[in-house]
Amino acid sequence: MLTSLHDFIAGGLLTTRELPLFGCPVPAGFPSPADDHLEASFDLTKHLFRHPASTFLARVSGESMTGAGIHPGDLVAVDRALEPRHGSIVVAVVEGEHTIKRLQLRAGQPWLVAENARYPPVPVSHEAGLLVWGVVTHVIHALGDHQVAAVQ
Repeated sequence: MLTSLHDFIAGGLLTTRELPLFGCPVPAGFPSPADDHLEASFDLTKHLFRHPASTFLARVSGESMTGAGIHPGDLVAVDRALEPRHGSIVVAVVEGEHTIKRLQLRAGQPWLVAENARYPPVPVSHEAGLLVWGVVTHVIHALGDHQVAAVQ
């Protein structure tokens, strides 16, 4: 679930920010990149977002999508130009509530399915009015201390 409409950053506001690109693959354990291996600047926006003008970011709250690698506090990139399909993870509005779920079509009826067993699948009736805002294309989160394994 998304916390509110204020969590959305309007489409078209993604700006170009070029970052230095290291010119060769970095094997795990490589101590640090050397400046003489820098290839060129790299525009992360162009690389990640196929339709930057129709892409917005949203901050996620809730744990219903943790099985898909989407955690509370993560940012998701949502592309409004993509057609939602069976199996797409989408940002949707149902009965005035924003949510992020996997879209499934079962016997012609749309369902919003969580990626956490604690949350049951939700059939979306015609009366409830399903509005899909866009398809989630990327998840952005930091690798925090919880990612570090203890070595004995």
